[in-house]
Amino acid sequence: MAELGAGHGAANIRVGVVGVGYLGKFHAKIYANMEGVDLVGVADNNAQTAQHIAAQYGCQAYTDSNDLLGKVDAVSIVVPTVYHLKIAQPFLKAGVHMLMEKPVAPSYEESLQLVELAEKANVVFQVGHLERFNAGVMALADRVKNPRFIEAHRLSPFVARATDVDVITDLMIHDIDIILSLMNSEIDQINAAGTPVITNHIDIANVRLGFKNGAVANVTASRVSTKRYRRIRIFEQQHYYGLNYDDQQLEIASALPPKDEEGWPEITTETIHLEPCLPLDAELAAFIDSVRTNTPPLVTGRVGLEAVRVANIIKENMSAL
Repeated sequence: MAELGAGHGAANIRVGVVGVGYLGKFHAKIYANMEGVDLVGVADNNAQTAQHIAAQYGCQAYTDSNDLLGKVDAVSIVVPTVYHLKIAQPFLKAGVHMLMEKPVAPSYEESLQLVELAEKANVVFQVGHLERFNAGVMALADRVKNPRFIEAHRLSPFVARATDVDVITDLMIHDIDIILSLMNSEIDQINAAGTPVITNHIDIANVRLGFKNGAVANVTASRVSTKRYRRIRIFEQQHYYGLNYDDQQLEIASALPPKDEEGWPEITTETIHLEPCLPLDAELAAFIDSVRTNTPPLVTGRVGLEAVRVANIIKENMSAL
C-alpha cells in the first residue's frame, strides 16, 4: 500500500480521477478544493477533456490512467461501467484506495473480482451509491425500524449518458441499495417488467420485491420521463415516512395511542426540515476520511456487490412490457 502523501507532506492525500466527463469533472473540482488533499492528476481518453479539467484545477492531464500509478494514494473511477474492471485492476493491485462509481461492474462475476482484489490489497474500496449521503436518507436510516411496505419512484428525462447499461443498473440500483439497507430480511420473491424505449437496453422498469419477513417493496425507474421525480415512501407499524430525494425534506405521520378504549389512534403529521447537503461532497469527504483513518466506508465493496447481485436477478426475471 502506498504511503499516504509520500512526497507531499504526511497530512495530504494524493488523489487522481479517472474519467472526467459529466460526473468525473465534479469529482476533480471537489478534490481540488478539499483540505488535506492534493489533486495530482486526471485521466481521460479524450485528451482535450483531460487537459481542460487539469488546467482548471492545476494538476496533470493524462490519456492513460496507468500514468497515475505511483503518483496517487487514492483514486476515483468515473468511467463507463463496462470499463470498470479493466481500469480499476492496476490500481487495486498497486494498493491504491478507490472510490468506484456505482455499480461496481456490469456483472456479478466482474464485481466480485474487483471486491476480492480490493480485499486482498487491504485498501478502502467505496462504492459510489451517492444517495446514501442524502440528508433525508440518513434521517430515514436513523428512524426506520421495521418497514412493511416501501414504494420508490426514480424518474428522469432522457440524457445521453450511462446508455451502456439499462435503467436498473443506471438508476434503480440506488433504490435497491437503500431498500436493502433498511430491510431486516432477505429477498425471496422478485416480479419485474420493463422495456426499451430509446436505447437498446431497458429504459423503464417496475419491480416488486418480496422479503422473507413478509415485507414488500415496489420500485419504479425510468429514464424516459418528461420530468424528474425522485421519491420514496415507507410504511411500518404506526409510522409513515415520505422523502423527496431532491429537496431532502422528510414527512412523517405517526399513530398515537387512542384516548379511550373505543377510539381510533390520533394521526399526527410533521415535516422534518433537514439541512440539505451536497451528497457528492459528503461522499468524497467520507471516502477521504476512510482513507485517512483506515476505516470501512459506509458503502463497502460487499454492500455494492449485493446491490449488483439483486439488480442482475431482477434483469434475469424481467418480462417485456
